[in-house]
Amino acid sequence: MDRPPRAVRLFDPVARRLLRAGVPMGPNALLTVRGRRSGAPRSASVALIEIGGRRWVVSAYGETNWVRNLRSSGEAVLTVRGRPSDVNAVELTTSEAEAFFIGELLPHIRTMSLPLRMVSRIFVGEIARDPAAAARRRPVFELLPADRRGIGED
Repeated sequence: MDRPPRAVRLFDPVARRLLRAGVPMGPNALLTVRGRRSGAPRSASVALIEIGGRRWVVSAYGETNWVRNLRSSGEAVLTVRGRPSDVNAVELTTSEAEAFFIGELLPHIRTMSLPLRMVSRIFVGEIARDPAAAARRRPVFELLPADRRGIGED
């Protein structure tokens, strides 16, 4: 598992509280997934990518616990601007993730405002340089609306 930088690990608890309260934080959202071993709800702040009415999350740090939990359960509660919604998660294959990076994500970033583009470049540098390698290291999930009740809060 790739470890997020220390600053990210220190700020994440604050980010989770702010996101749960509905404070807008750019493209960030709160993802709550049932723990694969404990069964307890676990929350992580994630970058939500919304393009053309579809939504995805990409793991900036590879095989993290939220990735393993989401892969195991296939469902989560996504909280955007304080509003939770139940979602089903479908993991993209490596070739699908590469196609997503090239065909959706990189063109989408080019349409963002300059400040957002600059911040996004920090996190998508590898994706822009080598989409195939990024697809092997960064799991991507498409989030689809779910019909049933959520798993709760952490």
